[in-house]
This record gives sequence, C-alpha cells and structure tokens, in this order.
Amino acid sequence: MRQRTRVRHAGAMTFDLDHHGDAEVEAGLIDLAVNVRHQAMPAWLADPIAASLSRLAAYPDATEATAAVAARHRRDPAEVLLTAGAAEGFVLLAQALRGARRPVVVHPQFTEPEAALRNAGHRIERVLLPEADGFRLDPALVPDDADLVFVGNPTNPTSVLHPAEDLAKLARPGRVLVVDEAFADTTYRKGCPGEPESLAARGDLPGLVVVRSLTKTWGLAGLRIGYLLGPAEVLARLVAVQPLWAVSTPALAAATACASPVAIAAEREIAAELAAERAHLVERLREVPNVTVAGTPASAFVSVRTPGADQIRVELRKRGYAVRRGDTFPGLGPDWLRFAVRDTATTDRFVQTLREVLDERPEE
Repeated sequence: MRQRTRVRHAGAMTFDLDHHGDAEVEAGLIDLAVNVRHQAMPAWLADPIAASLSRLAAYPDATEATAAVAARHRRDPAEVLLTAGAAEGFVLLAQALRGARRPVVVHPQFTEPEAALRNAGHRIERVLLPEADGFRLDPALVPDDADLVFVGNPTNPTSVLHPAEDLAKLARPGRVLVVDEAFADTTYRKGCPGEPESLAARGDLPGLVVVRSLTKTWGLAGLRIGYLLGPAEVLARLVAVQPLWAVSTPALAAATACASPVAIAAEREIAAELAAERAHLVERLREVPNVTVAGTPASAFVSVRTPGADQIRVELRKRGYAVRRGDTFPGLGPDWLRFAVRDTATTDRFVQTLREVLDERPEE
C-alpha cells in the first residue's frame, strides 16, 4: 500500500483527499475499487510501447505524440500538453495559476484537483452538487467571480455525465475552467459517433482546459500518460512549471498509438460494451434493499448509498472483494461506496455477496 505525506490546510481535514482506490486493493481480492480496465493490451498498443524500449538512451521527444493527439481532437499542437497522467496536469494547473483569487472545486469529484490546489497554497471554495438533483451540475451554483473552476465530466465518483451546454455556460473571459474528462472515453450514447458531452474539441470557449487520461480504458495506470487541451497561452504557463522530459518515451509511444483511428474505433466498441455491463450492474443493485444508486451512471463505476457502508466494505473485503469507500469524497459521506463496472458474471457474484452481507447485518 502506498504512503504519501502532504501539507494539510484548514477545511481539508474532514476528508482524506489523498485516499484512492488503489489503497483498497491487495493480492487475492477481486478489484472493484480501481476504475481501470483489466483486459489484455492490444497488439497495436503493446508493440509500439515495446519498440520504444530500444530508444531509451535518447531523451523523450514529444513532437510526434503531441501532433497525434492534436489531430485526434482537431486542435493546434500548441493547444496540447502531454503529462505524466492526468494527476500531473492538476498539479501543473495549481502551481502555474497561483494568482487565482477565487478557486472553486465542484464536488463530489476526484479529490486530486483540490489536493493539488491546497498543496500549492490556494484557499479553495467547494460547490456541493445535491443528491436530490442526481448530482447534476447547476451552473448557477458556481460564483460569478470564481476565476479558476474545476469540474469532472463524467464525474468521479458519481458517474454522472453533465450536458456540454451546461459546462459551456461556466466558460468566460478572465476564468480558467478546468473540465476533468479522464473518463470521457468510457461514455457511450447510441447514435452518437463520438464521446457524448465532451468539450475536448472546443477551442472556442474562453479559458477552457480539458484534462484527459489514457490510463483507464487501456490499462496504463503504471505508465502514467495523459494530456491537457486548452488555450496556448494558458498551456505555456504550465510548461514553465513542468519538469523537463516529464513524459517518458514509452508513454509517448502509447499516446501516439491511442490517438490513431484504430484506437478511437476500439474505444467506441469498448464503451458500448461497458454501457451494457454498467446497465446490468445498476439493474442488479437497484434490486437490493437499502441500496440507492447515485444519479444516472454513465462511466466505468457506480456509487451507491447504503447505511453502514464502512462496515459493509469491511465485510465485503473478508469475502474477497475490494470496493472504494465514499467518505473521502466531499459531498458524499460515510454511507457511500463506489463499485467499478466489471463483466456481468463478476457483477452477479458480487451483488449476491453484497446481498448476503446486508442480510447478515443486525436489524437496528
């Protein structure tokens, strides 16, 4: 289990912002805690990564990978910054934009943006989306004078996909709007040829920075590769605080391969399969008494509310399942858990185990 020490600031103490799903997983447990796909790497991705190992004597050159990512999203290469995973992108934003007067983080969402901001010395404000509204974004909740705004889409941990038009309402001159699309490639809508509600190709929205990850669908969490899309002048400020050669040669090979037409077509097929597997998980969970599914899930994970969730997590662990605790996410709390979407057979076995755990709990 990894250990990290971070500076703590007032307002962050009630939530463990450094806790992530990998801390739940250990040998022998079925992993429902980490939202990374477990299937074997396809040859069109594995081969370029393997071939790149023969070039490790040279310093990494991001030119080709940057051009490939730019072409995928119909952007100028100056509007692309490759990073060592999406997490590095949050740190670069927090460090480069220290002059922000009123940073706002929309919760529930991935906790790394807030952690990065706090560790860069920012005093942040939280906007909490209510469960009663399905954790859907209401642009009116974000203060008009907020000059740095972070929001996830689809949002981790709620799996809610916000309409692009609502996100676009948050963009304005004088504001940097950061939309975390780390899971955008997991979303699917029948009849939509691409990623529904993605803003990745929107170069017309002032101050918009889109954060992307390649680690989820392609099982590359250990390689660390992601990228930012945004105005060239904003990205230039991030480059100034980014370490030299931050992205390794194998990671650059992966970025190039994952931007290819073959990769994009494969992503859409995987997203369609995931949608069916997610629907099966949601249907089964909604049959379980005292379990409430958050919002309308649209990604590779589902969050649920159930009384005594922390003890349920412990009991599931004893029975061989690692699930993600929800109490570390601002806007959720001790009655929340998050489950990764897996194949239907794994889902059926897991939900049956969950039922057994709930049935064995003493009545209050």
